[in-house]
Amino acid sequence: MCGEKMTSSNKETARVFKAFCDENRLQILELLRGGEKCACKLLEEMSISQPTLSHHMKILCDSGIVVGHKEGKWMHYRISPEGVQIAKDYLNGLTAADAARESKPCCDC
Repeated sequence: MCGEKMTSSNKETARVFKAFCDENRLQILELLRGGEKCACKLLEEMSISQPTLSHHMKILCDSGIVVGHKEGKWMHYRISPEGVQIAKDYLNGLTAADAARESKPCCDC
């Protein structure tokens, strides 16, 4: 991607992987592996402030990895199987060898 403009697809991919690039967000995902959780429970488990949790949840939800819905005054969050599959597909696409590119020399050396 060096020197190339970031395409819409690359922006979406970057948004997904940004979700995995923070210890707090990884801890949230670990907590959500056990099923849907209320924001109040996440706050208790993590000992962070509500604004900090909101910041991390926005990034996770924007990535599609997590989905949320409001019940009363609290948001409830869960891992999205569809979002997880998209992340897996992105990773597979980024790491798959491209036989056509590998057969060409990288330079005239």
